[in-house]
Amino acid sequence: MRTLADMRDAVARKPGGAGLVWRGAFHPGPEDVVPDLPGGVAAQTVVLLGFAGHLGWADFAAAPEAADGGPDPLDRWSRRVVGALAEATGGMPLFPFGGPPWLPFQRWAQRAERLFPSPLGLLIHPDWGLWHSFRGAVALPERLDLDPLPPAAHPCATCVGRPCLSACPVGAFGAAGYDVGACAGHLAVPAGADCMGHGCAARRACPVGAAHRHAPDAAGFYMQAFRAARR
Repeated sequence: MRTLADMRDAVARKPGGAGLVWRGAFHPGPEDVVPDLPGGVAAQTVVLLGFAGHLGWADFAAAPEAADGGPDPLDRWSRRVVGALAEATGGMPLFPFGGPPWLPFQRWAQRAERLFPSPLGLLIHPDWGLWHSFRGAVALPERLDLDPLPPAAHPCATCVGRPCLSACPVGAFGAAGYDVGACAGHLAVPAGADCMGHGCAARRACPVGAAHRHAPDAAGFYMQAFRAARR
């Protein structure tokens, strides 16, 4: 019978040359809206995969999708490598992009790891801070035995001053939520060069996991993708 350790080993073997990072697993219920596997088989375990800190980025940056000039290189890379893992393990690949309909990855993430909503709307990890992401998942027909999630406190609960809310140059984060238009407009003018080149100023202001902030090449890639999606 396959175990959780077997799945971790499968991820570590990097099918397809991937830089997948293990991001936890959970047993889905009806409220999690996990699609059935082929043949109408209900998923019993869902394994989440993504990036954490600097882990995973170098593998993508060295992949053919990153240099071929085609659209959506990170999504295409994710489809290839998560698909390879699903094929190798007899599971079904699932992705947080490609909708609608959109799969509830934020809900799944909070089932699989100790993650908490941050004032910016992103999920914050006690160690990685805001510097992590989910690139896909593999739904499995077996119910694997899972380790209990370790206890963890919400990192924002003891944060003094919440600097993330005051660091945005155009005040895009406030009581009314996230002003996407103000953010995107700022990135389109010379004054937005710092955010474009080094990543979101509000995100960088968060003290949790500061050592894991994106390097300039990763930050620039994500900001360019954000801006292109809103042109």
